[in-house]
Amino acid sequence: MQGNTGTVLIAGGGTGGHIYPAVAVAQALKNIDPHIQVYFIGTRGGLEIKIVPKEGYPLHFIDIGALNNVGIIRKIVTIISLPLALLQSLRLILRFRPRAVLGVGGYASGPVMVAAKLLGVRIVLFEPNAYPGLTNRWLSPFVDRAFVNFDVTRRYFNDAISVGIPIRAGLSPKHTSHSSPLKILIFGGSQGARGINQTVLEAVKQNGRWLEKVEIVHQTGMRDFHDMDVEYQRIGRSNVKCLEFLYDMPERYAWADLVICRAGASTLAELAACRKAAVLVPFPFAADNHQQKNAEALVAKQAALMVVQKDFTPERLEEIVNQFISDPTRLTQLENSIASFYKAQSAEKIAEELVKD
Repeated sequence: MQGNTGTVLIAGGGTGGHIYPAVAVAQALKNIDPHIQVYFIGTRGGLEIKIVPKEGYPLHFIDIGALNNVGIIRKIVTIISLPLALLQSLRLILRFRPRAVLGVGGYASGPVMVAAKLLGVRIVLFEPNAYPGLTNRWLSPFVDRAFVNFDVTRRYFNDAISVGIPIRAGLSPKHTSHSSPLKILIFGGSQGARGINQTVLEAVKQNGRWLEKVEIVHQTGMRDFHDMDVEYQRIGRSNVKCLEFLYDMPERYAWADLVICRAGASTLAELAACRKAAVLVPFPFAADNHQQKNAEALVAKQAALMVVQKDFTPERLEEIVNQFISDPTRLTQLENSIASFYKAQSAEKIAEELVKD
């Protein structure tokens, strides 16, 4: 199919880890040529429905669900829906006639990329995790070019380039003196993390002496916010702030001495870009355990600490924080090490591939 030189499709989504890098690539495309038309294809159940329109890009939908880490009934429903999703994808590609399609992972990526391949459209894949997700593993033999975050991921693709992860605008290292109190930023991604939330709340309830030497900003996510906000208000500690969502991440990263968070690939890229010391608590039910694999890649280079969910207790949290309070040089060591994981111009490199002849 003869593509439209002024149109690019971006397929995928579901979580902020898929969508924010995709939006960064879309902006890089616009910086290359303001006349390029960028269209997103996702699902109605993903976070893209909130983020993509807010960023000013048209969003179209296909009907597809999950196959990995779901029950048998949901798998059957997804398999039955695949022909319809493929037909919907074919129609969108014939409608927009793109010069290239970028798959960023997530439910919608698979059918759209397959449809593009069937119609002779160049397909480019982005894989942020150390171990590729199910969709990207299936697509690996067919893509024209793959862009990855971790060097170890290149072996899963025929033609892969390690470029890092496109990150949201405004993230950069800020000088931190690590003066007392220790400023701790805690979050669990765009939807929060109940396992982290419960441990932090219990640690604050125990009212240990370490709380006198810290300031905490804790993003809980929508699901837990109301109950946790009530609990924090009851406890009444002015140095512990509870928020539902963080809309000002550059400022939050700049403020923090230490970050406690999940180990999604986009989060790790932001930590590296901002040079932040981090304690990573991987989501134990992530597909293919990819968050723990991501965290282990940093731990191997002494660029972060990792505590698996079952070991992330209030006592363990207090122990870790006290170690940083007593020896702030550990923060600097982690900052220097994680900086090596940041790769600049990631979005621009992917965008250049999408518009090349």
